[in-house]
Amino acid sequence: MAKPYLSVIIPVYNEAKRLPLTLIDIDRHLSEQEYSYEILVVNDGSKDATAEIVERFKPLIENLKLVDFKENRGKGAVVRDGMQAAKGNWRLFMDADNSTSIIEFNKMIPYLDEGYEVVIGSRAVKGSKLNPASSLLRSLAGKFGNVIVQLTLLHGIWDTQCGFKCFSEEAARRIFSIARLNGWGFDAEALALAKKLGYQIKEMPVHWVSDSYSHVRLSSYFLVLWDTLRIRWWLWRKSYNLNG
Repeated sequence: MAKPYLSVIIPVYNEAKRLPLTLIDIDRHLSEQEYSYEILVVNDGSKDATAEIVERFKPLIENLKLVDFKENRGKGAVVRDGMQAAKGNWRLFMDADNSTSIIEFNKMIPYLDEGYEVVIGSRAVKGSKLNPASSLLRSLAGKFGNVIVQLTLLHGIWDTQCGFKCFSEEAARRIFSIARLNGWGFDAEALALAKKLGYQIKEMPVHWVSDSYSHVRLSSYFLVLWDTLRIRWWLWRKSYNLNG
């Protein structure tokens, strides 16, 4: 196929139950658009039938591809590999639970046309919708964590962890070729590198549907904070090859 306008990267680990409906929703929306696209499901060593399900859907969904890793390495690793394997002018990663539908990408296009090379979905800026709203404990943990991230690394960005982020081809190539985190802090690392490399970041509101089966636990917030400190240390030490 010719170079696609959009690459959709879906990192997956043991998503046999949720992935089919997500793929159907993505195909339904993208097949109605005028722009070309590809869908890359990047399997992070799933132990269930995730890879087999993608293979079954290939004849049914246009430009669906499977990037299959047998070893589990972490979400950051497979997003990084997916971004570099993608061919699109714009490369968006989204969660397998479809918390934010692919149709939200169309709201990003005006910002991409304005010249932004990194546009991220946010659950924390005006206009965002959460269904249902987060529990009080999770909301407080998220807000506390964001304050630390802003003070330490990313001032002015209110939601670094929303799993709906789009990068230009150039930004994706530069950022994900030097990123190193495999765990939960990979989002913050990608944004910190984008900022360090001079890319303007646009944070826009999205409609987010919470999934009770989410892999994210309260302990994940502490892992993100630890990774944030590691990123800050690596930036201070100039450990990243920013000239690549």
